[in-house]
Amino acid sequence: MPATKDPYSVLGVDRKASSEDIKKAYRKLARQYHPDRNSGDAKAEARFKQINEAHDVLSDPEKRAAFDRGDGLFGARGQSPFSGGGFDGGSFSDILSNLFGGAGGAGGANPRRARPQPTRGRDLEATLQISFDQAIKGGQVPLAVPTSVRCTTCSGTGARPGTSPVVCPQCGGRGIESQGQGMFSISQPCSRCGGRGTIIEDPCPTCGGTGAVRSVKRYRVNIPAGVHDGSRIRLAGKGEPGQNGAPPGDLFVITRVTPSPVFKQKGENLEVEVPISVVEALRGGEIEVPTLSGRKRLRIAPGTKSGTVQRLRGEGPPKLSGEGKGDIHYRFVIELPKELDDDQTKAVDALAKTMNGNPRKRLFDAVKP
Repeated sequence: MPATKDPYSVLGVDRKASSEDIKKAYRKLARQYHPDRNSGDAKAEARFKQINEAHDVLSDPEKRAAFDRGDGLFGARGQSPFSGGGFDGGSFSDILSNLFGGAGGAGGANPRRARPQPTRGRDLEATLQISFDQAIKGGQVPLAVPTSVRCTTCSGTGARPGTSPVVCPQCGGRGIESQGQGMFSISQPCSRCGGRGTIIEDPCPTCGGTGAVRSVKRYRVNIPAGVHDGSRIRLAGKGEPGQNGAPPGDLFVITRVTPSPVFKQKGENLEVEVPISVVEALRGGEIEVPTLSGRKRLRIAPGTKSGTVQRLRGEGPPKLSGEGKGDIHYRFVIELPKELDDDQTKAVDALAKTMNGNPRKRLFDAVKP
C-alpha cells in the first residue's frame, strides 16, 4: 500500500466521522473483500490489507490523532499488522472479533469472560388453594414452597470449604468454545464447565458442587380481596437465588378458589341460579335472594320466563382494580314438580281449560309452503 494512502479515503468516511461510522464502514468493506469470499483474487487481498490498516489507524484515538497531525500514515506506534508481508490467516479470529464483537477463536481468555457471569435466579410458580370466602374478602394465607437455597457449608461456591473453583482449562475461563467455519465463528457453551468459566475440583460434601440445597420456604401470602380462580400474584425476589451475585428470581402464586355452592364467578361479577315456582313465574311477586352480606328482596314480574336475569348492582366482589364492586346476576329457573298429586292434577286440568290455543302454532305458520 502506498505510504500516501489516506485511511479516511480507504474506508470512505469523512475526517469528522464518529467511531461508530468508522466501525460500520470497516465492517461493510471487510465482509466484501475478505479472502474467504474472494479466493485467489490478489486485488481483493490487497484491498483487504488496506482496509484493515486504515481501520487500525482510525479505530485507535492516539494513532488517528497522530495521523491527523501529519506524524506519519500510521503514527508512532509502528506498522500495521499486515504491512511487510502477506495476509496472515491466523489473525482471522481478531477480524471476526472486530466484525461481530465476540471471541473469534478458542485461544487466549477474554478478560470480560475471565469470571463466571452473574445469572438471575430462576422464577418459581406455586399453586395456592383458597376458599371462596378468602377470595372475596382477601387476607393472609400460609404457603410452603419447595425451592433451592444457597448452601451454607460452601457459601454457594460449590467447592469444599478451604478450596475454590478454578478456571476451566478447556475454555480459559471464557465459558465458551468457538469453532471457525468459513468466515464465521460459531460459539457454544464450554462442554467442560457448562459455560460457567470455572470447574470444581473438590466438590462441597453438602451440596455436591451445585452450591445449593433443597429446602422448603414458608410464606404468608397477602391475597387481595376479589381474586379469581387462576389469578396470578407475584412475590418479587422470592424465587431461586441468583448465581455469582445476581438477584434472585420471583415467585408467582396461582390462586385456586374452592367453588361456592351458591355463587359462581363470572369475571368481576357473580351469578346465582334462583329456582322459582310455576305460580311465582305466572303471578309475579317478591322473593328473597342471597347476597354476600345477607338477604335481599327482588320483585318478579308476572309471566317471567325461565332464564330471565335480574341484577343487583354493587353487591358483588371487590374489583381487583380497586374501583368499586362487581354485580350479582340472578338467573331465574322455573322449577317443576316431577310428579303431581291429585289436587295439583285437578288444578292443572282446570288451568288448561282456560288457556286455549296452541303455543307452537306460530312455528308452523312461519314455514307454510
